[in-house]
Amino acid sequence: MHYMTIAKEIKNDSFKLASTEGSVRNDALREIASSLQKNSHQIFAANTVDLEIGEKEGLATPLLNRLMFDEHKLSDCINGIKDLVSMPDPLFDTLMKKKLDNDLVLAKITCPIGVIGVIFESRPDALVQISSLCVKSGNCAILKGGSEAKNTNRVLFDVIHAAGTKAGLPSGFAVLIEDRAGIDELLKCHDSIDLIIPRGSNSFVQHIMSNSRIPVMGHADGVCHIYVDQDADIQKAIPVIMDSKMQYTAACNAVETLLIHKDMAEMIIPAIEDIAKGKIIFRGDEKAVSFSGDQWGNASEEDWGKEYLDNILSVKTVDDISEAVSHINHYGSHHTDTIITENEDAAEFFMTNVDSAGVYKNCSTRFADGFRYGFGAEVGISTGKLHARGPVGIDGLITYKYRLMGDGNIVADYATGKRNFKFISI
Repeated sequence: MHYMTIAKEIKNDSFKLASTEGSVRNDALREIASSLQKNSHQIFAANTVDLEIGEKEGLATPLLNRLMFDEHKLSDCINGIKDLVSMPDPLFDTLMKKKLDNDLVLAKITCPIGVIGVIFESRPDALVQISSLCVKSGNCAILKGGSEAKNTNRVLFDVIHAAGTKAGLPSGFAVLIEDRAGIDELLKCHDSIDLIIPRGSNSFVQHIMSNSRIPVMGHADGVCHIYVDQDADIQKAIPVIMDSKMQYTAACNAVETLLIHKDMAEMIIPAIEDIAKGKIIFRGDEKAVSFSGDQWGNASEEDWGKEYLDNILSVKTVDDISEAVSHINHYGSHHTDTIITENEDAAEFFMTNVDSAGVYKNCSTRFADGFRYGFGAEVGISTGKLHARGPVGIDGLITYKYRLMGDGNIVADYATGKRNFKFISI
């Protein structure tokens, strides 16, 4: 079937989904969580096939890590769905109510965005997170996963779709697109698709943005930084650095560049080198290399803006916090950046002046995640500034409409002064 026709049918189902009660959507989420658990062996078997194919085709280790869908990731997905169920219904909420006149009342009410197209690479758990968030927020989801995860994605989708429709959701609440040719056609469906969320490489995201009139929300790279200030506590700094880099190197919120105040370099560099021996490959500027005991590689200009998604860390010394902030704003991707300091003024300066979706003090960049923010899950992380920023959970998937309730009111009465606006919040 033609994808434009499919998109139109999904658009029609989006109106049905938007009007469902929160209890119906929660029942669907419970059914989805239960079905995922019941079908876990089938899901893991499909994932094993994808991993074997990926290894044979020489898929890079970071991508294989993202591709893996094991008991731990399934458990995280199910817990995320349960968290969503426990959250208040985001729809039909009154954000503002104002009496324009005694018989003319304006209300601002939350509603779904409509049809959301999510195009993602490698990560099967993203399919579960996206589908469940869209169900909770009353949005229909068009899902396009990477070919490297096609077997896992197909099984996950079949389980989710069967569970959702069994619970009373319209058939178009979720649709899986499996051929790459369908992407370019979907990007032309601006009349039926309300938002595109791409999750992938910089070039991939740029392609989406350049080839569609549909609004795009997301991020291209995760070039995250940690700045060790001159007033840092080294006992806090080392665990935060190691967690940010090594807890999961393939994540977009893993740290890629470490900035160290020149007065701290002689203490920090040998300390992290000792703990990270054999675990991290370091690339440093001239001064950083001079403080290292082992042979470090020399960082190039390209390294400062590089998203490694691997056990590689670039290290640069800076003269002061202003230089650190300037470096981050120039080379970073506006994702997540951390300062390690005991100086409140320094922390405030950093968090005010770093232009990123997440600015942290004395904690790992890996906290930049919808689940860890208590959003239940996320459809992605947005580094833009319009509509949604940072981990995009429920709040980023809803919009609002204005309801105006009158009693035969006409503008002419107010234009001529026959009647006057009151503008009273109620």
